[in-house]
Amino acid sequence: MTKYVFVTGGVVSGLGKGITASSLALLLKSRGYKVFMQKFDPYINVDPGTMSPFQHGEVFVTADGTETDLDLGHYERFIDEELNYTSNITTGKIYSSVIEKERRGDYLGATVQIVPHITNEIKNKIYEAGTTSNADIVITEIGGTIGDIESQAFIESLRQMRNEIGKENTLFVHTTLVPFIYGSNELKTKPTQHSVIELRGMGIQPDIIVCRTPIELEDNIKDKISLFCSIPKEHVIDSIDVKNIYQIPINYYKQKMDEIVLNQFGLEIKKSNLKGLENLVETVNHLDKEMEIALVGKYVELHDAYISVVESLKHAGYFYNTKILIRWIDSEQLESENNLDDFFKGVNGIIVPGGFGNRGIEGKIKAIEYARVNKIPYLGLCLGLQLAVIEFARNVCGIKDASSTEFNELCPNPVIDLMADQKSVVNMGGTLRLGNYECHIKKNSLAYKCYNEEYIVERHRHRYEVNNQYIQTLEEKGLVFSGINDKSNLVEIIEYPDHPHFIACQFHPEFKSRPTRPHPLFKSFIKASIEYQNQKEL
Repeated sequence: MTKYVFVTGGVVSGLGKGITASSLALLLKSRGYKVFMQKFDPYINVDPGTMSPFQHGEVFVTADGTETDLDLGHYERFIDEELNYTSNITTGKIYSSVIEKERRGDYLGATVQIVPHITNEIKNKIYEAGTTSNADIVITEIGGTIGDIESQAFIESLRQMRNEIGKENTLFVHTTLVPFIYGSNELKTKPTQHSVIELRGMGIQPDIIVCRTPIELEDNIKDKISLFCSIPKEHVIDSIDVKNIYQIPINYYKQKMDEIVLNQFGLEIKKSNLKGLENLVETVNHLDKEMEIALVGKYVELHDAYISVVESLKHAGYFYNTKILIRWIDSEQLESENNLDDFFKGVNGIIVPGGFGNRGIEGKIKAIEYARVNKIPYLGLCLGLQLAVIEFARNVCGIKDASSTEFNELCPNPVIDLMADQKSVVNMGGTLRLGNYECHIKKNSLAYKCYNEEYIVERHRHRYEVNNQYIQTLEEKGLVFSGINDKSNLVEIIEYPDHPHFIACQFHPEFKSRPTRPHPLFKSFIKASIEYQNQKEL
């Protein structure tokens, strides 16, 4: 049967539970096991799709169109596996499902309670991940910190699971903090001890303790944690601070973390193949060039709002042995500026990512015009395509009042308009055009040069589209619509040939980029930016 690993966190948030879970998954996959990953988030929102990026960060979208927590982006980038609707479960989803069943009468008049109805629903979601993925091992990360009221039902469900299917089929990894106290110059284990005591009070004894620490744990520290937390010393894993996150799974491998898991599950310890990971670490540690890219966004105060975009830029940089530096530009600041030279001086490419609402829009349009006029490589993502169309319509086609009905429902020239099947939508959550859709690429285009394929599939998250009534006018002035969804006749990719590199897409390519396999659009963008940098230096 499928084996289940549960990753919890204690002491403080931000210890890297997601990276720990992803690293373990990568190690197990490197030994030939099929691994699936899952995240439980304790908030009552049904999904993060309607949450502010300032609060939550990026909304990651899976191939099947599920809006999920950004940690799933880490999962996919680490293990290079597509996840799905069973991979992100929130308290909101659990309660919605239970209430729906109660309304249908599924509980036959029983009093609906946290135990057993909520906990049974949580367990069903874990088991469903195992059966639908057909994985050997499912790794589930529990969001939040032990002691939080919000996650108590999740922890209780995990306790019940161990009781149901046994220790040979379940394993608990608890991540904690071992701080270094300056002055006394000591590592302190007391926070870890108290966190484990709290976890035990909820009926769970951890099998592995991962200690976030600034320096390597000495034997006497591990002995102390082992003694007070009742686990073998070898099961105390240190997770030291590193500059390169791809070093983390290698550090865990050296401490035999994956072997501990396989031994508990009674699974064969197959030979591991980490050559690709080791090569990646070597590459990232020895990048010999640097280049700055301007990211013009409206949520730049929280960098996690664009985490997949930033990672995708880095991936393309790795391919060209170049460290990508991000210049974060708040689009609102550009709106009152007429001279943008100071904002973009020294950058070698401009990227405008996705977003919603009219705040900061005019600043983004100014940035796009600056990139087009000054022949700076440009890449637009989702909203970055829509605004590129608006900018072109205004400043090249002379349609000065061109806009989107997202920003002005009564605009006289809506070159961007609400999709036809969205006009009757009332609920905002989960109703966007989400997930995988096909795109037909025109040959002899920049897009075709990037992909070298005529048909591609990419992930989407949008409600507005290019208004086809304006395509002929835009084409006559030189804009090329190089990617089309044939089934719905929707624009997917635009480009402007009278430019070194000006391309934008309606989808989100950042969701499919991988450290060892950068996305073709990001790869092409970084290549063009490097060429632009080289020309400036001549």
